[in-house]
Formats: sequence, structure tokens, C-alpha cells
Amino acid sequence: MQHIWLIRHGETAWSRTGQHTGWTDIPLLPEAESKLTALRPHLAGHSFSLVLSSPLQRAQQTTRLLGFEKFELDDNLKEWNYGDYEGQTKDQIRVKIPHWNLWSDGVPGGETLAQVAARAQNVLRRARAMEGNVAFVAHGHILRIIAACWTELPPVNAEHFALSTGTISILGYENDLPVIAQWNWQPDAAAV
Repeated sequence: MQHIWLIRHGETAWSRTGQHTGWTDIPLLPEAESKLTALRPHLAGHSFSLVLSSPLQRAQQTTRLLGFEKFELDDNLKEWNYGDYEGQTKDQIRVKIPHWNLWSDGVPGGETLAQVAARAQNVLRRARAMEGNVAFVAHGHILRIIAACWTELPPVNAEHFALSTGTISILGYENDLPVIAQWNWQPDAAAV
């Protein structure tokens, strides 16, 4: 049965500080390289009929560091466009809107949750049309929404799926039902 591997890009300066990083095209931090190359053994022995990456450089850098030589860019894997809140932290936004929640309140000047979920469904349709495993290398919120869509949950439920940088999650099936087979895995997670 097909599995879809969700791989979140490595750490950036903005992910480290909690700034919303949508379509701003920033690179990985230099120290992200060792964490990403530590994921390679977990990918070894698995074949992928399709590897898709967000076109943003942090995802493309991650894709290359993981050893994927052949991959395609897919705009559907770009992160949520945070509009006016791009580059701001939750605490900075809550100075103006004390109880703001991305998932229920959205972002002015950016995408709605429904628009991001439509992109998630588009990339899932593309993956389902393939034989064999597929890998998506992308960003925290879009990958969380993809997981919600895969499991047929409302996209807003993705707010309950924590997803760290430089991690692997796997979507699959159990008894013909779409499930999350593995979530937020990283090599050093066993030490936590």
C-alpha cells in the first residue's frame, strides 16, 4: 500500500524565533544540515515514485540534504500565506488581538484556511494518482493540513498536530482507512 511521507524542512532563523514564515524565501540555518543528514538512514531502503518539494529555498535545501537527487517543485506545497502577519510571532499579533488564533481567526491580506486546504487536496490528488510511495518536503502548517485532509478531518483540526522542523511523518492506511502511521519523528526523539 502507498505511503505518503511528510518531511518538514530544517530550522530557519524565523522558525527558531516563532515568526510566521509563509512565502518569505529564507534559507536554512547552517546547523540544520547535520540534523537533516541524520534523517537519511531513516529514508534508506525506501523507494519513492515521486518526490515533491515546495519551491521555497528552505524546502529545496532540505530535499537536497536528504539525498533526493530527482524531485519536482509544486506550488501547492508552499506554506500558508500569512499576509499582514508574515514575520510576526503569535505574541506580537496578540498585542493587537489578545486571543488571536491562526486556525480560527485567519490572517488579513493572506490566504484563508479553506484556500490552503484546497492546495492540500490538490497535492494529495496528485499523490494518490501515483503507484508507490510519495514524499512531500514542505512546511509546518501545510503539512499539518495535508495530514488532516488525508484522515478526512476538517482542516481546522490540524491545529492539534504539532510538527517540529527536520521531522518525518508518514500517512498510510489501516484496514483500508487513511491514517497517520507515524508523526513528528526525528532521530533524537528517543532521547527525549
